[in-house]
Amino acid sequence: MLDLFRKLFGDKSASSKEVAKERLRLVLVHDRVNVTPEHMEALRNDLIRVISSYLEINEEEMEISLEKNDSSVALVANIPVNKVKRGEPQARVRC
Repeated sequence: MLDLFRKLFGDKSASSKEVAKERLRLVLVHDRVNVTPEHMEALRNDLIRVISSYLEINEEEMEISLEKNDSSVALVANIPVNKVKRGEPQARVRC
């Protein structure tokens, strides 16, 4: 996801056509599944919080997206793992 934001707002190596195409794809997918960017960010933060209890992850390179097929929506996550945490996971915090 962060990589996507870099491509959309800061990476000069991507052509304008590629950036516009990726923006349109994201808008269409989010529109079809009715997920706002704020919800995607909240989902990303929750995933980081939960997964970090068990694994040391690279948050900078983490990417999540929703992909819609004909009749379903899939959450696709690419989460680089640095190492597995051994021992008891951190205590769960309920809100």
